[in-house]
Amino acid sequence: MSSVERDVSRTKAWVMAARPQTLPAAAAPILVGTGLAVHDGVFAPLPALMAFIGAALIQIGTNFANDYYDAIKGADTDDREGFTRVTQSGLIAPSQVKAATIVTFALAILSGTYLVYVGGLPILVIGLVSVFCGWAYTGGPYPLGYHGLGDLFVFVFFGLVAVVGTYYVQAVAHLEPLTTTIPPGTITTSAIVASLPVAGLSTAILVVNNVRDKETDADTGKRTLAVRFGYRASRLEFTLLVGLAYVVPLWFWLGRGFGPTVLLPLVTLPYAALITRTVWTRTDGEALNPALEQTGKLLAMYAALFTAGLVI
Repeated sequence: MSSVERDVSRTKAWVMAARPQTLPAAAAPILVGTGLAVHDGVFAPLPALMAFIGAALIQIGTNFANDYYDAIKGADTDDREGFTRVTQSGLIAPSQVKAATIVTFALAILSGTYLVYVGGLPILVIGLVSVFCGWAYTGGPYPLGYHGLGDLFVFVFFGLVAVVGTYYVQAVAHLEPLTTTIPPGTITTSAIVASLPVAGLSTAILVVNNVRDKETDADTGKRTLAVRFGYRASRLEFTLLVGLAYVVPLWFWLGRGFGPTVLLPLVTLPYAALITRTVWTRTDGEALNPALEQTGKLLAMYAALFTAGLVI
């Protein structure tokens, strides 16, 4: 094998570890939070950009941490039907994946210094807690993902916190920096409700993953909600999370007086129905690996259309 081929292979391995297919979960809340900020006349481009960079780094750092800790804890085995994990498969040394986790989270904290200047103490607290929970998802003495708390983590941090936080840093950018409180009008009911579709669809991605890995997770002691409550409960959870996304635009249209363009995300409903059918009828990686990627695409399409509807 030539040195060039080795370099390409190593590059691909790091891309696999970063899991770019999960990045819609980082981009979607920034889009929606920014769309609402534009609608409300508080759009601030630099805080929005830095929010995306920070969210992407936290997502990638969490992916590195998952890859490393799942391997050393024995949760990833040869029987796993999911995408290749670089630590477990030996493509990258565990020490290097651990170092990449630390560096990525450090970069997330560094990129957040500007947002702390803009948003003050609330952003400092949110940023540090987000990084800590990203590590604690599979690391530490009580890994969240191993005790059925992964779904709650994703719903809160990749939905509620990410959307509302994106809106907040843009709204507060028009005020005095380094605030120690949450100024009135910088966190709104609309921002909280707008976060729910992103929270639901982001968590639905994890549900697909957990349904696929239910048997191997049970064997290795990883007590996800799918392991604790079974396939039927997880499928109901998936359906409710996806359904939540399609109720919210109606609330904005009927309850908040937004124009009918806010209903644009409803055009993705048939695609969502196809994915839901797969989740309800299959448990194998051959079907659920594509379903996982499709749920990520659904999130991206939904977020783009919802953003457009909010702006228009």
